[in-house]
Amino acid sequence: MTADAALLAQFTALDTAAVSDALDGLGLPPGQGGLRPMWGRPKVAGFARTIELEPLTGEHGGAHILTGTIAEAGPLDVVVVANGGRTDVSSWGGIVSVGASVRGVRGVITDGACRDVGQARELGFPVYARAQIPATARGRLRQKSAGEPITVGVVTVNPGDVVLADEGGVVVVPRERAAEVLKAAQAVADREAAIEAEVRAGVPLPQAMRDARLAGKEDK
Repeated sequence: MTADAALLAQFTALDTAAVSDALDGLGLPPGQGGLRPMWGRPKVAGFARTIELEPLTGEHGGAHILTGTIAEAGPLDVVVVANGGRTDVSSWGGIVSVGASVRGVRGVITDGACRDVGQARELGFPVYARAQIPATARGRLRQKSAGEPITVGVVTVNPGDVVLADEGGVVVVPRERAAEVLKAAQAVADREAAIEAEVRAGVPLPQAMRDARLAGKEDK
């Protein structure tokens, strides 16, 4: 296993809440909600392949949106699409899910709507979006950029950032601080596991669940 694959495996072992708490503690933007799995309860962690879309005016005769990035993506990647949170037009569909799945891409997070969820589900391809809608992107959207910094919700996503998504939401970890965030998130998860074990063993909740303990500012 490569170092990059091992890093992603360690993030996959966590949940977005623990990573969000770690980001908070380090003064980085926390996780955000509203981007939900469109089928099942998948969890994905990967390096961001970024795309930004914008409204199309006039004719568009070039390659379909998304396709170039998907053709270059691989098994450690998650495609992240910025579409300003629009839910009146699809920004991801079934054929691109097939293309991404063939490339081994781990999933897609689109700040907008998607369609053809049944096809993604049959492929086992995770799709996170704000909504579903059958309206096609053709004639409505064009690709503004690929491989550039984008904004998803209120968070900037840079190419190569670590992105973790599960049923609780989405977190974005700056690549240069991934090891630091991972260590902090693992500590959060360990503290919460210890607190849960005490509560299940009968320790009163106020005694077990103290703010200072949750914040990692005391030994117990």
